[in-house]
Amino acid sequence: MTDTTANPAARGTRQALLVSVFLIASCGLAYELVAGALSSYLLGDSVTQFSTIIGTYLFAMGVGSWLSRYMTRALITRFVQIELVIGLIGGFAPALLFVCFALDLGPFRPLLYAAVFVVGTLVGLEIPLVMRILKSELSLADLVSQVLTVDYLGALAVSLAFPLFLAPHLGLVRTGLLFGLLNAVVALWAIRVFRDPLGNPRSLAVQGVATLAVLVAGFVGAERLSTWSEAHMYADEVLHAQSTPYQRIVVTRWRDDIRLFLNNNLQFSSRDEYRYHEALVHPGLAGLPAARRVLVLGGGDGLAVREILKYPQVAQVTLVDLDPAMTTLFRDAPMLRKLNEDAFHSPRVHVTNADAGRWLETAEGLYDFIVVDFPDPSNFSVGKLYSTSFYRLLTRRLAPGGRIVVQATSPFYARRAYWTIVATLEATGLQAAPYHALVPSFGEWGYVLAAREAYSPPPAIPVRTRFLQVANLPTLFDFPADMSRVPAEPNRLDSQNLVRIFEEEWKHAIR
Repeated sequence: MTDTTANPAARGTRQALLVSVFLIASCGLAYELVAGALSSYLLGDSVTQFSTIIGTYLFAMGVGSWLSRYMTRALITRFVQIELVIGLIGGFAPALLFVCFALDLGPFRPLLYAAVFVVGTLVGLEIPLVMRILKSELSLADLVSQVLTVDYLGALAVSLAFPLFLAPHLGLVRTGLLFGLLNAVVALWAIRVFRDPLGNPRSLAVQGVATLAVLVAGFVGAERLSTWSEAHMYADEVLHAQSTPYQRIVVTRWRDDIRLFLNNNLQFSSRDEYRYHEALVHPGLAGLPAARRVLVLGGGDGLAVREILKYPQVAQVTLVDLDPAMTTLFRDAPMLRKLNEDAFHSPRVHVTNADAGRWLETAEGLYDFIVVDFPDPSNFSVGKLYSTSFYRLLTRRLAPGGRIVVQATSPFYARRAYWTIVATLEATGLQAAPYHALVPSFGEWGYVLAAREAYSPPPAIPVRTRFLQVANLPTLFDFPADMSRVPAEPNRLDSQNLVRIFEEEWKHAIR
């Protein structure tokens, strides 16, 4: 073993390699996080996507580590070449996957997992090569401890930066390219540090500079590429596209129709959203003439709040939505403010950006009417908000004589899932009144009113509506045979059977 304490050049080489380990560890985890987030945005079910992406990636890294044993010569040259290839493939993979998805250039899942496997295999080659390059400079104990310590620190740095800064501010395409640039920089740095052992590093340097130039060009044009991809992904003009730590928000327009997509799933169309939101709010609130305090969970577009504000007796509306980007967008964008009739500018409305479950655990006060307007339970992070545990928290905030209404997916396309939600509310001791309404953009859509007392239809709907009237209210509570109740178990937090049922039924519905 060389005495590196007495050899400044060797010590500098070792330090340069350890810094490289920090950077390549950052890049390796970043590609994994980008792939997981990308698959969640485009395919939904974030838990499943992240789990399968991480599993595939780690397996591929194992394959890469195993393959490294066959690299026996010119280790530094191979390390540089691997860094350049990872920079190109890992950097451009998110952009190419977006394009493939937008243009429907074949089955997306195989392309996604092929890209993950290739990048993971290349990343798996890196650390074994670095350790073999360093083995003459350090004892085995020092080699393993220092390399792995720096490797884990790099992973920690990216795991914090990705949700807080990279994904929401750079987006997935630019984040991928940024770390591709870092891999290219590591390669050029290695060429400089090891220029003497490399002998003739000019050819590698030309490759490195060319790779760097291509990645810089991609980074500069990333916004244009993302815009072009989303223009093809959505049939209509894209007015707004934004990645947040929680979701991908896209707003489109075709003529007078404005549409909101979250993670590529349609949330509303301005042509018929009034049907959905009138059915959500008025069957419950119209029968509560003394209601003064209303709580809305979810509903960051302000459209349910718009309907609630039609009731002059309501003195306070508290809206709790996880994503501040949603409430800010629908508070500030002129076209969206017009749609929700400036709901977020009303002095009666207070907006809190927080996780609904955690907020309920510490909330104080009681509410006369509670609107639960979450996305469908397509993954476990949302499924917990449809559980008996969550509904029990909700009941603690319900005033005597108050009512809860829950949007509950389609009783036609996801019949078992719908009646599972009904059974879950009933399991908390509430009396449920299931109903449905036709929303052309979605088909038959389901809701559930729940209270400590049996539901009685209101004698009148005392506010302006476009769809809902007292005359057609009874038909909402009448279920035809193909949507009638089926046996269902409550959705409990430790099992989340609702998510599996929902996914199974919707997959069958869209075939």
